[in-house]
Amino acid sequence: MNEGSTETLSVTVEREVPFPPEKIWRALAQPHLIEEWLMKNDFAAVVGHHFNLRGDWGGVLDCEVLAVEPNKRLSYTWNFAHDDAAYNLKSVVTFTLTPTSKGTYLRMEQTGFRPDQRQAYRGAHAGWQQFFAKLEQVSARTD
Repeated sequence: MNEGSTETLSVTVEREVPFPPEKIWRALAQPHLIEEWLMKNDFAAVVGHHFNLRGDWGGVLDCEVLAVEPNKRLSYTWNFAHDDAAYNLKSVVTFTLTPTSKGTYLRMEQTGFRPDQRQAYRGAHAGWQQFFAKLEQVSARTD
């Protein structure tokens, strides 16, 4: 790869979940439910809304809602500023919900990892698997 290359990496997690899109959407868009499966937050499903995700590890992600299509698509920036520039992350997370005969095909893609951010990329790969498992549990409990 050339120095200064703009090529970025993406993390994608896809799975079919046995709940209708409306149930998944609630878990994706309601702050008290987001806190149960992802992080503490001040989220609002409004394009242009700036919010923070606050991790148990003490980190804060600066986010902005980019797209809201209820029960279909949600997209927001996922930016992490760090003293060490190698850990600065400017990325976008997009959830896509597609109804299926058994529930919902849920797809999450996080784009924007630089090639020198292998550790963050690997961490996101593992982290999103855990988040998805919790998201399913939260979705099962929502009405």
